[in-house]
Amino acid sequence: MPVPVKIDRQVMPAQAPASRISNFKEVALGFAPATAEKEAGRCLQCAKAPCRQGCPVGVDIPAFIGLVCEGNYEAAIHKIKEKNNLPAVCGRVCPQESQCEKFCTLGKKQRPVSIGGLERFVADWAMAAGVSESGNGGATSPPSSGKRVAVVGSGPAGVTAAADLARAGHAVSVFEALHIAGGVLVYGIPEFRLPKNIVQYEIDLVGKLGVELRTNTVIGSTYSIDELFCEGYDAVFLGTGAGLPHFMNIPGENLNGVYSANEFLTRVNLMKAYLFPDYLTPIKVGKRVAVVGAGNVAMDAARTALRLGAREAAIVYRRSEEEMPARKEEIEHAREEGVQFHLLTSPVQIVGDDRGWVRAVTCVRYKLGEPDESGRRRPVAISGSEYTQEFDTVVMAIGQGPNPLVTRTTPGLETNRHGNITVNAEGATSRVGVFAGGDIVTGAATVISAMGAGKLAAEAIDKYLRG
Repeated sequence: MPVPVKIDRQVMPAQAPASRISNFKEVALGFAPATAEKEAGRCLQCAKAPCRQGCPVGVDIPAFIGLVCEGNYEAAIHKIKEKNNLPAVCGRVCPQESQCEKFCTLGKKQRPVSIGGLERFVADWAMAAGVSESGNGGATSPPSSGKRVAVVGSGPAGVTAAADLARAGHAVSVFEALHIAGGVLVYGIPEFRLPKNIVQYEIDLVGKLGVELRTNTVIGSTYSIDELFCEGYDAVFLGTGAGLPHFMNIPGENLNGVYSANEFLTRVNLMKAYLFPDYLTPIKVGKRVAVVGAGNVAMDAARTALRLGAREAAIVYRRSEEEMPARKEEIEHAREEGVQFHLLTSPVQIVGDDRGWVRAVTCVRYKLGEPDESGRRRPVAISGSEYTQEFDTVVMAIGQGPNPLVTRTTPGLETNRHGNITVNAEGATSRVGVFAGGDIVTGAATVISAMGAGKLAAEAIDKYLRG
């Protein structure tokens, strides 16, 4: 295919910062068909397709992009759905720059092909066009295996495992603790990055494969793993994620006005606190908000705070911008919207008023020393650099770990020192018939890596069930 190599990467249109800061509508607006085809035309259609090695679920990237270039969007969505059950989600929130696009051959000389933008375009086109696509790549339904699988958690790992197992002919039930399916996709990512109707649409497509969804069911409380086997399930997949927030254990963390990012975003995203009193979930956001951390979750919290009426929102991070784990796109959007960045800084105390509410944060300045085990330069506190700044809300966004409910109620289920479930290369745990994948195994990671773990475990479960 001739390649117009001089064509620059197409820029996805977005809401202007001055407009979007006052609403929760999606920031990025997606490609128009002509723009998508122009961007798809930049693909070199490499024979070895190095971009595929960066895709945890193995999408045939050149094939679907070639179909977009030809204007055959329906064939493109079928090609993507052969491997990816959640393309509209992945096209929006996956860090393509460090995965598929990282290996793009074109990226050696110019900016790589916008693989994520094209994936989103195809998925959005299919939804708007009402294409009958149930997530099975157009394949016919297989005969029933007579086996039942319980999937615990409806986040990206669980939904992916459920879809693949249903395609293999097994009867699948997904158990979700909350009242809405989607896991971190619905409670942890703001509407302006990932609209809830997009998540619901893609989960509904998985449901069309015959997957049963049971919400308001807490495994480890409503049922134990052993009780699921007694109920007739032949295998169990644990995809419960990492929803237990971490704190710094500094003085003042118990003051009113201190949130974990988990609570803050769940109230706003899933329980629609931004529409109070139409939705009966209040949330108090002050005028000056400090968000501790610099990952995507921290950016989400800071940007959400501004949309809720905060006059200032600041990222407080003990390393430099170079070490920030957030996507560059999210950092850029946060800056455009007015988020401040207090770098090489870390809180040591949260100061309260006489009513028990946050009024200030005491911080220490840092400099960067030698690299630590992660490869990032270790922050070293500067003696005598302590200062106090007024804030009335603090959001802790320094990571999260696994909720211990399932592991504590499942005898013989081995975990590591962090509480994550230990598995073998195929996702099998120490309990026969129990598999696990995603953040519950790896700790907090990306949506697409959790999906990859779900696919891997589904294949292993299928082999296990077939003896």
